[in-house]
Amino acid sequence: MNAPQTSEPRLALDPARSALVLVDLMDRIVALPLGPHKGSEVLSVAQELAAGFRSAGATVVLIRVERSGIAEQPPGSGLAAGLAADGDLEIVKRTIGGFQGTGLDERLRERGVSTLVFGGIATNLGVESTARAAGDLGYDLVFVEDAMAAFTAAEHEASVTLDFPRLGTVVRASEVRFLAG
Repeated sequence: MNAPQTSEPRLALDPARSALVLVDLMDRIVALPLGPHKGSEVLSVAQELAAGFRSAGATVVLIRVERSGIAEQPPGSGLAAGLAADGDLEIVKRTIGGFQGTGLDERLRERGVSTLVFGGIATNLGVESTARAAGDLGYDLVFVEDAMAAFTAAEHEASVTLDFPRLGTVVRASEVRFLAG
């Protein structure tokens, strides 16, 4: 998807009330064939966004999935190398979305977060499920199109062009900035 190009960023976030939420950026998922962006591209954009959020003093949430009822998780089930940093919230989910049974809502509310900025894999599964629950909980939602991918470009495009604009604001990573403090 090509978002309209603007000369100025069109999104200004309050770092005290915003969190970057990155879903399922685990080696075994990043390595899958994805579209329209490669997993490595999504990871790179996500790492740049996370560095910007941390620098601004905003919250970074890293969600990863674990399978229930098995003795050992499959190889590559940890977060991708270099993604996590001290102070980040790491959430382990056992459902498609990141809110059910994880305590994520409580942890965000404790920090005063009201706006969630999403990236991750897969756009139409873990990201969209987590975002829908967040919307139901009253969060303002932002979707970074180039910080996510799906198993097919068509699935990604459907979420980004049909669903996400009804739930929040869709931007590219280059459009994300913070209010001057």
